[in-house]
Amino acid sequence: MSPYDDHPAAENALGGFLRARRARLRPEDLGLPSSGRRRVPGLRREEVAMLAGVSTDYYTRLEQGRERHPSPQMLDAVARVLRLDADAVAHLHRLADAAARRTRRPAQRTERVALHLRRLPDGWNDTPAFVLGTALDVLARNRLAEALFAGFTHSDNLLRMTYLDPWARGFHRDWDRAAESAVAALRHAAGLDPDHPGLGRLVGELSVKSADFRTLWARHDVRGKTHEPKLLHHAEVGDLELHYESFTVNSAPTQQLVVYQAEPGTPSADALALLGSLNAEPAPAPDRTS
Repeated sequence: MSPYDDHPAAENALGGFLRARRARLRPEDLGLPSSGRRRVPGLRREEVAMLAGVSTDYYTRLEQGRERHPSPQMLDAVARVLRLDADAVAHLHRLADAAARRTRRPAQRTERVALHLRRLPDGWNDTPAFVLGTALDVLARNRLAEALFAGFTHSDNLLRMTYLDPWARGFHRDWDRAAESAVAALRHAAGLDPDHPGLGRLVGELSVKSADFRTLWARHDVRGKTHEPKLLHHAEVGDLELHYESFTVNSAPTQQLVVYQAEPGTPSADALALLGSLNAEPAPAPDRTS
């Protein structure tokens, strides 16, 4: 058993999400009178229930994980009260659906990438590309992605790379933003497959080893892959500004193919081309037998 298995990612995930988002709002944010000093920050359960049009008892059961079949309309009402954005609303519905149909899965599950998907990025010599698994494990990558991440010791998982590898703070020119995005993406992944055993182990490991991760994980921010640029610094070619696209894999819906690109004609495009040439596969030696 892993020493991190006692930190499940999904134990009453719906309740944890609601409590965290409730704590981030003040009564005055929603036009409610502030009743002086409070024992805990944020809105009270009864205030959320009142504004959502449900009983306090019902909302309490929802947070405690005892109400397993909330209606979509009720969830939308709670989302409006908590001022959730589109990503967070979708996450809320996924958590509620997962709580309703939860079944225990085997403790061990090895995630694999299909051979045809593994081969696909290998033909792309000008763009770093890699395949991510459910818990943001790097399941496969092409030669240019290997070169891009060459300085990392923890290269098997995007969260370990960001939080546990000293190389990350020099590699990410805006580490704080990269760290927030990584945690929000992991929250999104946890909503897609909350019972994935690798998620619990990963969250436990990062919670033990990184105070930065613990703080951000407790915020329950959730966001899928965005299109914001990646501002990087590579030891061999210098600064890079890369944009990326993420593609869902139909045959494995919790996996995604990620492709990084530089704007044509920019210094980043030149630097990426240089990185590719520095790490190109050696040409075969000429045949001198004829």
